Amino acid sequence: MKFPVGEAAPLEKGLDLQAGLYNRLLKDSVLDNRGFRLTASMDVPAGSGLGTSSTLMVAMLKAFTEMYNLPYGEYDLAHKAYEIERLDLQLAGGRQDQYAATFGGVNFMEFYKDDKVIVNPLRIKMEYLNELENNILLYFTSTSRSSFEIIKKQQLNVSSNNLSSIKAMDQLKEQSRMMKEAILKGQLNAIGEILDFGFERKKRMAENISNVLIDEIYDAAKKSGATGGKIRGAGGGGFMFFYCPGTSKYQVIEKLKQFGGEVRNYNFTPLGARSWKINEIIQ
Repeated sequence: MKFPVGEAAPLEKGLDLQAGLYNRLLKDSVLDNRGFRLTASMDVPAGSGLGTSSTLMVAMLKAFTEMYNLPYGEYDLAHKAYEIERLDLQLAGGRQDQYAATFGGVNFMEFYKDDKVIVNPLRIKMEYLNELENNILLYFTSTSRSSFEIIKKQQLNVSSNNLSSIKAMDQLKEQSRMMKEAILKGQLNAIGEILDFGFERKKRMAENISNVLIDEIYDAAKKSGATGGKIRGAGGGGFMFFYCPGTSKYQVIEKLKQFGGEVRNYNFTPLGARSWKINEIIQ
């Protein structure tokens, strides 16, 4: 996409995030007349459930913050990314992904009605983190999905006072508190059970969160030694992860081969969004 500096960028399919970001910064009058070339890439496909859109938005906004010396702290950065995605571009979703990408690490996040967000970094013993990283299996179902319809269905269920969906949402909030306590206290054997509790409640929020394939994968993983897991993101496809204590991970990996997906490597990181400048001119 090419466009003159100082003019609004056209919203093109596949480049709506980039255009939306530039247009917001243009509207906020924080840009100068310098031209630029923006190149973006991701390690996982769009629609994977790993928060790729929000992470990309945060990363690009962080780059512009560095380039134009914008006075954005971590909370400012996350909130601005949220506004561009959810308000300017009207993309359905929450706001936890923007804050997770900005802050990094393991956090307990609190969201309030008045638009206030508090990110509480958790002080977790390194041996607990190492064990979690070793036991959590990240699995790509090799399918992607648009989260829009799934999220809209959840919103409709809540706005129409669907009691089952509202109760499930309240139970998911309770799950986050259960998970926080288990991780801080090193009660790692409870992690799988807590995930299982949450996955069953998440499916009650909308019927399109899970499907036959997802249920088959989940059941196969549990029968092979996983004690729990969940579908990532809104649901419907993309990534799943499972908690596999001890050496059960290897049995689960072997069992999941029949579904044609792919186990992906990952690492926990204490770092959030980063940016830097170099003096050399890149051709």
